[in-house]
Amino acid sequence: MQRRNFLSTAVVLGSNLTQASAKTNQAPTSPFVIRSGESRFQESTQVGLSPNNIKVSSKDTNGLLTVFEYVGKEKGGPPLHIHPNQDEIFFIVEGEYLFQVGKEQHRLKAGDTIFLPRNIPHAFAQTSSNGKLFFMFQPSGKMEDFFRALGALKTQPTPEEGARIFAAHDMQVVGPPLQF
Repeated sequence: MQRRNFLSTAVVLGSNLTQASAKTNQAPTSPFVIRSGESRFQESTQVGLSPNNIKVSSKDTNGLLTVFEYVGKEKGGPPLHIHPNQDEIFFIVEGEYLFQVGKEQHRLKAGDTIFLPRNIPHAFAQTSSNGKLFFMFQPSGKMEDFFRALGALKTQPTPEEGARIFAAHDMQVVGPPLQF
């Protein structure tokens, strides 16, 4: 009998919590589709020559998740950096990439996935001429605004300017981009 009372109480409490959460939830209540090559809000978050489109926004998930589609048109990648507040997941659609996570290096190709835990220094580099990947941040943090800031640049930032942009969006640059 005690177990049944506990379960009944849990169901009632869970129901109340769900109702309370639904009242404060600002996320969409209907599904949406973002076509290939398009961004969630028809905005550009271009990184160099490469489109970096928001597919699922922090606004869609109450800040819990952001998903990007990156279409790489040039080799290279970001400097070694740390996200103290976000885990990151990459799924490679096409091309080849080199990832460094801590002291380990991993070569990935189409169909591969890598999970990057928060607080571990990491970087990646596209090693093929063309590439495409999806990557996610959980929770979202300031990552959408980080890519908006990069997209607004007219020229490649100096390493010092880049480090300031990273820091303004809760990341720390701890080393140079990967050499491959």
